Amino acid sequence: VQLQASGGGLVQPGGSLRLSCTVSGFTGNAYNIGWFRQAPGKEREGVAYSSRYQGRTFYANSMKGRFTTRRDNAKSTVYLQMDSLKPEDTAVYYCAATSESKILSSWRSPQGYAWWGQGTQVTVSS
Repeated sequence: VQLQASGGGLVQPGGSLRLSCTVSGFTGNAYNIGWFRQAPGKEREGVAYSSRYQGRTFYANSMKGRFTTRRDNAKSTVYLQMDSLKPEDTAVYYCAATSESKILSSWRSPQGYAWWGQGTQVTVSS
C-alpha cells in the first residue's frame, strides 16, 4: 500500500489550498483515509476522516465549516479542501489509510492507521 500526498504550499491568511492523497495497493476502494497534521513542537492531530462509505466524514471541531474532504474513487484519490486558512493551520499535513472503519470516537487516533503518506507542508503566512 502506498499513499502519495501533494498540494501543500504557501498561502496567505484567508486563502485556500486543496490537498490530494492518491492511494494504491488496496483492492477496489476498500480504504478509509484520515487526514492529520503536525506543527513544530506539537503532537500529530486528526483533521478529517473520509470513510469508504461515501458521505461519511468526520472533522475536528476547529476545521468544521472550513475544511472538506471528498473522494474520487475512479482516481483512487481523496481530497482535503481547506478554506479560510489561518496561520495556526501551518503544519505538515499527512494522509493515512486503514482498512478498518472508524467511528466518531476513534478516527482521530494516529495509532489506528497502518499506512501513511510522506506529508506535505502547508504554510499560512502574509
